[in-house]
Amino acid sequence: MVRRYYGFVRLKASSYFLIGGDSDDLIQEGLVGLYKAIRDYRSDRESSFRNFAELCITRQIITAVKTATRNKHTPLNSYVSFSQTPAASGEEGEPTMADILPGSTVHDPVNQVISSEEIESLVSCITSVLSDLESRVLSLYLDGRSYEEVAELLACDTKTVDNALQRVKRKVGTHLDSRAVPE
Repeated sequence: MVRRYYGFVRLKASSYFLIGGDSDDLIQEGLVGLYKAIRDYRSDRESSFRNFAELCITRQIITAVKTATRNKHTPLNSYVSFSQTPAASGEEGEPTMADILPGSTVHDPVNQVISSEEIESLVSCITSVLSDLESRVLSLYLDGRSYEEVAELLACDTKTVDNALQRVKRKVGTHLDSRAVPE
């Protein structure tokens, strides 16, 4: 069957252009369409095998052409490797993108110790410097409650809640300023 329809597949493929491919690629797609026609043809239908094969071959070729023009895989095909040199020359001593780009400092042990110390200091400030009302307002506010909800839970005005949060901001800001490293 393939030998019999090969010329027909070549004729169909010659009228299309595949970006990034050549005529052999289109012929191969046409042969895939022929294979699908052989696989799926049912003689109990009213169509002849030749008409069915022509339809399958044409659709397979058109699908290949459309897929090539969609640029769906362009990001994958034109990526920049982080582990190879930009020119991919493989020269020794030339830095890779991974060497050039700054890494995350999140897992740096020094930063982790400093961060934990800062958190301890902030918690200490909050427990020692804030009044009972300010602590309760802050806690409820950090739970995601609105000013109105906090005011209702604490049986006070929304202005009282706002004033308490302003004092908290000022006290915490003063604490953070006192811990800042001079430049």
